[in-house]
Amino acid sequence: MIEMVVVLAIIAILALMAVPSMQARLVREQIVEAMPLVDLARRPVASMWSTARELPQDNAAAGLPPPDRIVGNHVSSVRVEDGAVHVTFGNQANGALRGRTLTLRPAVVEDAPVVPVAWVCGHAPVPQRMTVHGRNRTDVPERYLPLNCR
Repeated sequence: MIEMVVVLAIIAILALMAVPSMQARLVREQIVEAMPLVDLARRPVASMWSTARELPQDNAAAGLPPPDRIVGNHVSSVRVEDGAVHVTFGNQANGALRGRTLTLRPAVVEDAPVVPVAWVCGHAPVPQRMTVHGRNRTDVPERYLPLNCR
């Protein structure tokens, strides 16, 4: 009986150690699931840069609906601001993510508009010889960000 209790205690300790990493994985999956909505905003921003060499100031300039109309299971709004795309999480998002924002900023080569726009996610470094536009409003805790956003 004592051996059984010891085994159960060890299993309980291991399970408690796994819970935080499991939550982080679930939150990261919800961020990845939000990316198709982000693509709706990234395409017109990149298109505007390649044709006019300027970035849209807001959703209307990008030809998108208002921010609170671009929603999904885990996203409550998608806002374009000076070319940057800000995703606010809500609806059925994990509590650690709800109300938080992830920013994707366009990085461009100023004197070469044929070079495609690179997107800098969250706190990721800017590619060499590229200029990033827009303000980073990312407030998602770093442990929850996908690897390409750190």
